[in-house]
Order: sequence, then structure tokens, then C-alpha cells
Amino acid sequence: MITTITTALENTRQDLLHTISGFTQEQFNSIPFKNSWTAGQVAEHIVKFSSGGAEILEAPGTDTQRNPEEKVEPLRDLFLNFDIKMTAPDFIQPSSTPKDKGAILRSLENGFDPMISLSKTTDLTLTYPDFELPQYGTLTRLEWLYFICFHTQRHIHQMKNIREYLN
Repeated sequence: MITTITTALENTRQDLLHTISGFTQEQFNSIPFKNSWTAGQVAEHIVKFSSGGAEILEAPGTDTQRNPEEKVEPLRDLFLNFDIKMTAPDFIQPSSTPKDKGAILRSLENGFDPMISLSKTTDLTLTYPDFELPQYGTLTRLEWLYFICFHTQRHIHQMKNIREYLN
């Protein structure tokens, strides 16, 4: 699984950028239905969420006393279950201002680059002890990267639904 995270990150980034590119600038900032984010807000949320990915890989880690892939499947099961409604914590909530699609695309493309590079050269079996995920505790670097992928894939699905609704 460690060797496939780089491919998962690359494929997720490609799908994300392709999905965003399918919106016009106007659609990107259009509210599709009541109580929904715009595609631009979803994309800004992903930028905010994924911006710490490289920091996790560069931060000091601790030896992991369990299988470093142990929480990957439970994270996948949770985040790729589209029947579950989730609420983002305040610190990664998007703003209500219109988003520049081009700027968001550049930010996301550039944001994934360091994670992809570091996924090839960093010990992903180490645990990142500085943040605990509710109900999951601390994660290994590998689990964090998969978490970023699954979270992003969840929102790609959301943006595709928004685009269908707007078309």
C-alpha cells in the first residue's frame, strides 16, 4: 500500500483538476441548491484541508507500534460513504466570497506537488503525533496521505453532483 499512495495522490489530483476545469467561472460560484456550497467553496475547502499535507510529512514523526496501514480501510469506508453527511470544522470552512477558478486550480496543483514528492522519499510508517483525528487518534504519515485522498475524492464526487445539478 505504501508504494501505491503516490499513484493515488497523482490520480486524485488529476481527477480533481479535471472536475474543476469542467465548470465555467460562473458555475464555479453558483449555489446549486439550498444549504449547499458552491463548487468554488468545495474547492477552497480542499485547498485549506490539504495545505497541511506536506507539513505532516516534514514534521518529526514517532515510531509506530502498530501496522502503519491499519486505519486506511476504516478511513476509506467513512469518507467514501456518500450517504453520510459531514460538517467541516470551522478552520477549514470556505468563505462566502466568489472564487477565482484559475487561482484555485493553480493552488491545488501546486499543493499536491510536495505531497507527491515527499510520498516517494519520506518514511511513511512514522506516526504524526501532533494532531489526533476524532475517533481515530493519531495517524501515520501514510494514513494521513490516504485520508487526504479519500477526503478529496469525497469532494470530487460532491462537485460532480453540483455540476450535474447546474447543467
